[in-house]
Amino acid sequence: MSQPAATPESVSLRTLAKGTREGRRFACLTCYDATTARWLERAGVEVLLVGDTAAEVILGLPGTIHAPLDFMVTLTAAVKRGAPSRVVMADMPFMSYQVNADEALRNAARFLTEGTADCVKLEVDRSWAPLVERLSKAGIPVVAHIGSRPQQAKMQGGNFAVGRSAEQAVALLHDAAALEAAGASMLLVEACPGEVTQRIVERATVPVIGCGAGPACHGQVVVLQDIVGLSDWQPNFAKPLATVGDALQKAAMDWRERVHAGRIDSVYAMSDAERERLQVLLPAGSDAHAKA
Repeated sequence: MSQPAATPESVSLRTLAKGTREGRRFACLTCYDATTARWLERAGVEVLLVGDTAAEVILGLPGTIHAPLDFMVTLTAAVKRGAPSRVVMADMPFMSYQVNADEALRNAARFLTEGTADCVKLEVDRSWAPLVERLSKAGIPVVAHIGSRPQQAKMQGGNFAVGRSAEQAVALLHDAAALEAAGASMLLVEACPGEVTQRIVERATVPVIGCGAGPACHGQVVVLQDIVGLSDWQPNFAKPLATVGDALQKAAMDWRERVHAGRIDSVYAMSDAERERLQVLLPAGSDAHAKA
């Protein structure tokens, strides 16, 4: 295993944009805590997404729409503390930006100030271009998430790929163009045929991140728990690359066996002088409660 760099090179939205213009790709993974963020930073992963998937993988809730705003802000700050040299993208949770533009602006600002995020992600189509423009003008970098939008799953009866028909493909191209024109710093395309994503990438002048959207994108994102083998089910574009779940279960079983067998080491000891003083203060067979 290669050794991590002592001081990881800092990544920013600017360096990502420059890199994509020069043909370089970047990796993105979801992250929800400082410890994991530290290891992902050491691994060189350029972008960490504090996704609303935290509702599912951290809180055990049935869908991403249940992610609490305050919780997401707290997690975002934790991830940035763990990986200060990475681009940390905060997922704005359901109903944190849909009510009205003023509330969206306040909530997005919280992710940058309290959460110390580098950008926020919104699940939008071109009808949301005015909001993206307002946030951008206020100095809030926006990642426009198009294609399959999990926060809309109730409307659709589940999560489905988007762009399989010619009409849907054209609509996605219009979404991408309008949101970029409104000031989006990056685009994220989820669950979209590769040939459609290819057209989006060819027309875009900002980095495009894919999530199950083919190889053409400048960056790729998946849920960390999926690729390390912690999920009981993974989407077909996030096959496990490790078996952390199995290793974790084995370690816990070994610990349980040690505890049950009483095979626990005593690692702290009193000095001889303190042991003698204890014998004076608490002679063998004396009643400790009576002395107290």
